[in-house]
Amino acid sequence: MASLALAACLGVALPCGVVRPAEAAQTRCGWLDNPTPGNWWLDDRDGSWTIGTMGGPQAQGIDRIPDASDAQFVATNGPHGYSCACLKVVVDKKDMRVVRILSARQLPLATCRADTRLPKPPQ
Repeated sequence: MASLALAACLGVALPCGVVRPAEAAQTRCGWLDNPTPGNWWLDDRDGSWTIGTMGGPQAQGIDRIPDASDAQFVATNGPHGYSCACLKVVVDKKDMRVVRILSARQLPLATCRADTRLPKPPQ
C-alpha cells in the first residue's frame, strides 16, 4: 500500500506532503495602499506587493483586511487611501504578488513612519 502511495506521489509535479517555498506563509509589514476601488498593494522593505487590481486577480482572503481605523488611516481619494499593517500571507516572489491573505492587522501609522527600511508612504 505504501508503494502505491509513493508511486502516486511520483506521478505529480510536486512531491506529496511538500509545500513549495512560494506557498510558505510569511508575515509582511508596511504601507497597505488602497488608492481606488479594487486596487491594493503592500509596500514593504522588499518592494511593492500586488494584492489585487481592479478587473484583475485579487488575493484569496482579501476580505480578511479589516476596515482601517479613521485615526490610523490617511485618505487620499475619498474613502480610499493607506494605512500601516502587518499581513500574514502567501506570496509569489517572482511576480511580487500576494496570492493568499491568512490574517491582517492594522498598526499605528507611526510604526511605518519610523521604519527606515520602508519606502515613503503612498501619495
